[in-house]
Amino acid sequence: MVPATSLRAVIFDFGGVLWDMRWDVARELDRAHGLPKSSLFETLYGCPAWNDIECGVGDPAEWTESAHRELERRAGRVLPRLHEEWRRAQGVIDANLAVVRALRPPYRCSVLSNADLSLRGRLKGELALDHLFDDIVVSAEVGMAKPRPEIFRLAADRLGLPPAACVFVDDWDKNVDAARAVGMPAVLHRADQGDDLRAQLAALGVAPGA
Repeated sequence: MVPATSLRAVIFDFGGVLWDMRWDVARELDRAHGLPKSSLFETLYGCPAWNDIECGVGDPAEWTESAHRELERRAGRVLPRLHEEWRRAQGVIDANLAVVRALRPPYRCSVLSNADLSLRGRLKGELALDHLFDDIVVSAEVGMAKPRPEIFRLAADRLGLPPAACVFVDDWDKNVDAARAVGMPAVLHRADQGDDLRAQLAALGVAPGA
């Protein structure tokens, strides 16, 4: 265990931690359109094109278009724009954003997200959330993605802190394990399964509003 007094920052994943991905909607769209399980997710985020996009390579418009074509191939027929329907169902996780607000100060807060080049603009524009964070690390901007160890070190360094002074929060166990491997305390948070972020941070000694 890292002494709570040495923890000075919390680094948040975006999708799944601050942004509700609405996996339930994706599953229902798969079912309603007779698609194999996890088709919406796999065609958008489980493809080689996404591996490029999240590292800042390739054409985002072609990525989403190819994902739609693959959905139609799986269905064997023309489909409505299901990825866009899924996206419209998504939104911020208000309870977790309240935790971010309560942490500052004394804790520094940042975002570390595997995302395309649009994320920073969304945080500044339509979502108006960038003021809540001391830094934002977008994988497509830095040319590498989680779970590469270098990106966790970069996120800590940009806060002016060693990894051991930062808590990382993510909804994917491989990213959590990778953060811990570089000496960064980490929390596996699944909002869709009812996890309480405030309680999870408190268990490490990080007390919002303290």
